[in-house]
Amino acid sequence: MFPLQRGRRLRVNESIRSIVRETTLSPSDFMFPMFITEGENYKSEIPSMPGIFRRSIDLTVEEVKEVFALGIRAVNIYVKVDESLKDNTGKEAWNPNGLMQQVIKAIKAACPEMIVMPDVALDPYSIYGHDGIINNGDVANDATNDALVKMAVSHAQAGADFVAPSDMMDGRVLRLRQGLDAAGFSNVGIMSYSAKYASAFYGPFRDALDSAPVDNAEIPKDKKTYQMDYANRIEAIKEALMDVEEGADMVMVKPGIAYLDIVREVKNAVNVPVTVFHVSGEYAMIKAASERGWLDHDKIMMEQLMCIKRAGASLISTYFAKEAAVLLNI
Repeated sequence: MFPLQRGRRLRVNESIRSIVRETTLSPSDFMFPMFITEGENYKSEIPSMPGIFRRSIDLTVEEVKEVFALGIRAVNIYVKVDESLKDNTGKEAWNPNGLMQQVIKAIKAACPEMIVMPDVALDPYSIYGHDGIINNGDVANDATNDALVKMAVSHAQAGADFVAPSDMMDGRVLRLRQGLDAAGFSNVGIMSYSAKYASAFYGPFRDALDSAPVDNAEIPKDKKTYQMDYANRIEAIKEALMDVEEGADMVMVKPGIAYLDIVREVKNAVNVPVTVFHVSGEYAMIKAASERGWLDHDKIMMEQLMCIKRAGASLISTYFAKEAAVLLNI
């Protein structure tokens, strides 16, 4: 009780604040999302994501070495495939010589200790831009799961440490676990996008992969039949618990800063690590506001990352990973 208790005694200077700080950040708290494209010695900046590039495999490998040297220990990777390889089956997704399989092999050969978590979803391979196979005007859940198992096994064969299903099909974690185990990959983990919301924050990401749903009256115009309604909280807990029961080694909440209540709820409910995706739209907003002088870029970046960690994240997938790691290493 005041005046015996004065909270400000613990805020007098930075040294005191540092020894009582409840939450800390380190580069190993981050996972870096990377976009890969065909070619050699090629990179192209994504206009809606300043500082983030699509890179060819050779330049991707060089960047992986850089981020590993900064203390970052995980990357999640996404590929932009040629339009000619897209169809409604997603079969290019499990091509053993496909772009994803090639880049997994290249990263693990060059930097074996880097944890590689490739994305498992069909949208980069779909002529419709959806995360699954279209049948009778909707995304076919079980047929999509069959395709995702083939995709995940091909990633494991290429050397992936974890597979990261982002599709939000019902039952896919169990199918992936069974498929990986049957193929002899019981040590390959699953980081499940368990509470992935149908969010407007994904726009720049879809620009990067050209993976937005196409304008076609015969198919769903958006991803709301499988991604979650952002009005819902209890559903997120249910989805995370179901994924853990089905064999998920980590669960993810996506997006990040606008969903910290969900992060905490999921953290309290599960007994596995919780990953949070600080998504492209959240990144782009900070970049745009700081370019106009409206916000201090580095201070806002670090504050948001700290808040995500404080809410319960064990790992933060963020496009700021390199920039934040540089500051933390000073």
